[in-house]
Amino acid sequence: MSAAAAPGTSKGAHSDVTGRRKKGPGALATAYLVIYNVVMTAGWLVIAVGLVRAYLARGSYHGLYYSIEKPLKFFQTGAVLEILHCAVGIVPSSVVLTGFQVMSRVFLTWAVTHSVKEVQSEDSVLLFVTAWTVTEIIRYSFYTFSLLNHLPYLIKWARYTFFFVLYPMGVTGELLTIYAALPHAQKTGLYSVTLPNKYNFSFDYHSFLIIVMVSYIPLFPQLYFHMIRQRKKVLGHTEDYSKVE
Repeated sequence: MSAAAAPGTSKGAHSDVTGRRKKGPGALATAYLVIYNVVMTAGWLVIAVGLVRAYLARGSYHGLYYSIEKPLKFFQTGAVLEILHCAVGIVPSSVVLTGFQVMSRVFLTWAVTHSVKEVQSEDSVLLFVTAWTVTEIIRYSFYTFSLLNHLPYLIKWARYTFFFVLYPMGVTGELLTIYAALPHAQKTGLYSVTLPNKYNFSFDYHSFLIIVMVSYIPLFPQLYFHMIRQRKKVLGHTEDYSKVE
């Protein structure tokens, strides 16, 4: 699910959202989505608790990744189902946008952090894991309560406010982690395919990682300012009303 699925606050937007809801998922699909989001919320809470417990036990934030490695892989990979939700139409979000957001994280989880053991002890990993964890607890809680038509304002506010810090924090951690993986990818030829081979095809994973890093330059600002616009739509009227009061 993407931020675009969040309900607006204007009358026109409200009418459009209401129309989509009437044509949206039935009772069975809604029940499934509630269960899915509850499970994912619980999963990321497990990761959060794991981080805190490991930190208290060790007295240091270094190497905390190892304490939550398995649940992180499981629940981040579980987000792939969100692409399917969009594809079959039970969630009114863009398949392309959702696919990009989900698969970029899955790529970082498996193709970078899992595959390059040397980066797992980097502080940058903890940086993006922490950002992801807080973001996902809020996001899945937001979707759960929205589906139940009982969305607390605090969760809605957090959904459209915490990203100011969490997005840059996560992106910084992701970029630093990919950068830390570059020497290993170049030295070992990880996932690279060299010529000659029967398919007459070559692929350099080291160069691919660099391209991924460069792609953040145009993509991150678009996603960041998209969330800012969404915040104005969703929270703008409420904040204006509060000022009047």
